[in-house]
Amino acid sequence: MTDFPTKARAVVIGGGAVGCSVAYHLAKLGWTDVVLLERKRLTSGTTWHAAGLIGQLRATLNLTRLAKYSAELYDGLEAETGVAIGYRRNGSLGLALSEHRLEEFARGASMASTFGLEAQMLTPAQCAARHPLAEMHGVRGGVFLPTDGHADPANIALALAKGARQRGVRIFENVAVTGIARERGRVTGVSTSRGPIAADYVVNCAGMWGREIGRMAGVNVPLHACEHFYVVTEAHPGIPRNLPVLRVPDECAYYKEDAGKLLVGFFEPKAKPWATHGIPEDSEFITLPDDWDHVAPELEKAAARVPLLAKAGIRTFFNGPESFTPDDRYLLGEAPELRNFYVAAGFNSIGIQSAGGAGKALSEWMEAGEPPFDLGDVDIRRMFPFQGNRTYLFNRVGETLGLLYADHFPHRHYESARGVRHTPLHERLEARGACFGESAGWERAFWFLPKEAAARGEKPEYRYSWKRQNWFGHAAQEHRAVREGVGLFDLSPFGKIRVEGPDAEAVLQRVCANDVAVEPGRIVYTQWLNGRGGIEADLTVTRLSEAEFLVVTGSATVPRDLDWLRRHIPADARCVATDVTSGEACIAVMGPRARELLAPLVDADLSNAAFPFGTARTIEIGMAMARAHRITYVGELGWELYVPSDMARHVFDVVAARGDGMGMRPCGMHVLDSCRIEKAYRHHGHDISCEDHVLEAGLGFAVKTGKKAGRFGDFVGRAAVLERAAQGLRRRMLQFRLDDPQPLLFHNEPILRDGRIVGRVTSGAYGHHLGGAIGLGYVPVEAGEGEAELLGARWEVEVAGTRFAARASLRPMHDPRSERPRA
Repeated sequence: MTDFPTKARAVVIGGGAVGCSVAYHLAKLGWTDVVLLERKRLTSGTTWHAAGLIGQLRATLNLTRLAKYSAELYDGLEAETGVAIGYRRNGSLGLALSEHRLEEFARGASMASTFGLEAQMLTPAQCAARHPLAEMHGVRGGVFLPTDGHADPANIALALAKGARQRGVRIFENVAVTGIARERGRVTGVSTSRGPIAADYVVNCAGMWGREIGRMAGVNVPLHACEHFYVVTEAHPGIPRNLPVLRVPDECAYYKEDAGKLLVGFFEPKAKPWATHGIPEDSEFITLPDDWDHVAPELEKAAARVPLLAKAGIRTFFNGPESFTPDDRYLLGEAPELRNFYVAAGFNSIGIQSAGGAGKALSEWMEAGEPPFDLGDVDIRRMFPFQGNRTYLFNRVGETLGLLYADHFPHRHYESARGVRHTPLHERLEARGACFGESAGWERAFWFLPKEAAARGEKPEYRYSWKRQNWFGHAAQEHRAVREGVGLFDLSPFGKIRVEGPDAEAVLQRVCANDVAVEPGRIVYTQWLNGRGGIEADLTVTRLSEAEFLVVTGSATVPRDLDWLRRHIPADARCVATDVTSGEACIAVMGPRARELLAPLVDADLSNAAFPFGTARTIEIGMAMARAHRITYVGELGWELYVPSDMARHVFDVVAARGDGMGMRPCGMHVLDSCRIEKAYRHHGHDISCEDHVLEAGLGFAVKTGKKAGRFGDFVGRAAVLERAAQGLRRRMLQFRLDDPQPLLFHNEPILRDGRIVGRVTSGAYGHHLGGAIGLGYVPVEAGEGEAELLGARWEVEVAGTRFAARASLRPMHDPRSERPRA
């Protein structure tokens, strides 16, 4: 194509598999003016040297849906375009060399059944039959996914490019993007080595160049390249042509048969970040220097696992760069900093299996202006500004590559790039035995080591397992303190957004499903809904004054929630929203004795009559001023004390001095979670999301369809709420408790009704007060089905292939009438 455009509806930057997929799917949606720009030649970034593995089972339902779509797309791509992609569905086999890994596989196989994906648990003998080249020494068992496969990655991209061209997409190679044009918070085009192109939409699919393209636009795209190693053997007659892909994660290796040769790749525990100071400008089809020493341990294990590797001889030792993100999940969606600037980058070595689904989802997002379903796991709005820091990325991605094949234990925390964000109470908690984990960059106390355990030589460190981990008993004591006495939580990382201005109330009335036109000092629990009645945010709004409100939300959702709010502030509204999270610490004092602890320390009357539930007021405590919120996320009497960060240590010391004499325990995030699950409080991102209807989530009590429409109209989602209420619910959220007190629930375990899988656990924890594992999950309901019929069914939950009887409830099993927080 010689006529270079000056205008386009959409410009896609990057000609790898993902960029070609986005262009292809936009064209399929009828976008007739799409331009794809590739700085060098198509596939010349990382696509050309990808292994081409196409697995489908991912950590969540929707990511699995996207991977399944990729497989289905590739099935017909060759017939559609005439480009041979060599797609073969020989399945994949994973070998477990430990009981930990075998349970991970078993839990994954159970999870797959809820996703409509076949996964078979195998004995060592059955594994040997599936892959005759693999030695079975040390193998405890395996998992086989028969619909997995592999293909030629470069030809997948070229086939998608051809399909896009056939639908009118114009593709230009050897055109570098040199700048992003923007005006009034919206992208307006790109500058290139061949001149500018005005555009309504720009999509950053630039792979390992994605961070730099983002910086041109003022957009944070946290990713960094790492070196990825694989070897290819000589052809050998002893290599069958129909072998499944073999994965041995305990040895950090995967094996793929390709034209009578074996490709063996590695995800070693400590990877080598590459090009920290920038990728050389003229780079294409990059190969990096060999480093046999770096992968020698993994290569030695591979030769023992598949002895034919040594017999065939190594033809190629390959080292090439791939991009990784701080959390091993790719970046997808519209950037919060710039309207109509979209990102699909940072695919963490799963770009080929993800490209089809990611391209389809992003194109539908661009078409509709909102995600087609819950994509929170990969939504770029989960990223914080500091995560784009080059030093942070260098330190983190060396770990994230290796974590692809590490044991995926529950509650596993990153070990690298830590200590970025500390609450004011960090040292106080550390002195009391806190074991810290990382969440949204914050160092958070997840559990505390009691003094008597420390005296026995125990340390506040995780020892991971799928069973009861080393902190289980300590957390049980914290849990009992909250239920029977008093506990203290550091909730300082809670997101805090001030909404101010003469139109603040009108804006929030438009955004909130509940009624926030209340008196100053009132706290309102509410959801922010989309047009389908799905839940975009779950939070509280406290009215501070006539024109000031405080939104309190989860620590990990601040960028997303702030973006949602700002997008819904009309241009003519006199209202601003500001993230003030770091300005205030939050000390939560929770439990039946919370009033007894706090009353002598403050200048306010804490009685029910003077300080009712759901209210907030300024108090004096010690020599500081604080704002006390009578609210709870654990289902007990308590107050959250919001204190200026510079006074937080003083207030903590005042509370602790009295609390220590009352048996007060410092409590961590594990207990915050186990208490909230006992009370069936929902968690956004697990139990509720943008595709979960607020009524089906059991949160209709917080929706006020009768509130008066404000200056900016009815609240978003009102029509969808009324429509679903009239139609009746299609599913309901239940709380489950296993009868057997031994198994543990985490998430995605299958829920069975009368022997048939009908749903999955959305979040789970051990209920120390209720005496068993507790889980929440949605189940379908029939029209007119009553509560007695629903709860009278035979309910079970499957854990690692074993089914356990469960009791189901529509109401919280702990304090169903919510009397304790109002005591």
